[in-house]
Amino acid sequence: MSSNIQIRLSIMMAFIASTYSLCAASIDNRHVFCASDSTKIDTFPIPKGVDNLLFYIQRDPNTNTICYTLNLNKSGELNTANPINAFWIRYPEGGARKDLNFIQRKFAYGITAKKNNDGTYDVRSVAYNKLPLTLKKDSNGRYHIYTDISNKESVLERIFIRIGDGGTFWAPDVKYIELKGVDVKSGRRIIDRFKP
Repeated sequence: MSSNIQIRLSIMMAFIASTYSLCAASIDNRHVFCASDSTKIDTFPIPKGVDNLLFYIQRDPNTNTICYTLNLNKSGELNTANPINAFWIRYPEGGARKDLNFIQRKFAYGITAKKNNDGTYDVRSVAYNKLPLTLKKDSNGRYHIYTDISNKESVLERIFIRIGDGGTFWAPDVKYIELKGVDVKSGRRIIDRFKP
C-alpha cells in the first residue's frame, strides 16, 4: 500500500477508537460479520428518509453513519460540477445530521467525481482510491453507484469498515472493508469483503 493511501486510511480510522470481536452468521448462504458477539452489522440503523441516497458508510465502534446523496440543483437537475453530497447521521445523538468537517472531507470520507464522455462519473474515495465506483443512470433514468462486488456488477448500498485490535491511533489495523449491494443481473443482495 502506498504511503499516501496509508496516511489517508490512518486519518479516516483516527475517528474510530475501539473494536469488537469478530463472529459470523450465515444468511442466504453468505456470511454476515458481527460487530460484537451480540450485535450484527446488519442491526446497525439503515438511513431512512434520506432523499436521493446513493450509499452509506458505517464502521466500528458506533452507529454514526456517513450518507452520500445526489447533489441536485433547485430545478432537480444533477449538479455536474459536484454530483454527490456527503454528511453524517449521528444516531447516538438522536439522528442529528451534520456536515463533514474539512479533515473528514479531504482525507477520510470525502469523494471525488470526474465526468466521463458517456455521461457517467468515475467516483473515488479520497481515503482509498483503489475501489472504482461509477455514478450512472439505470434503465429507468435513476442514478446509482455501481461497483464490482464478488466480480459482479452491483448497485452499491453500504460500505462497512472493520477495525482490528492492533495498530495505533494514526495507523489502525483495518481488518477488512465490506461491500453490500444488489447484483445487477440477478437482483439478489450480495456481500463481499477485502483487506485494503
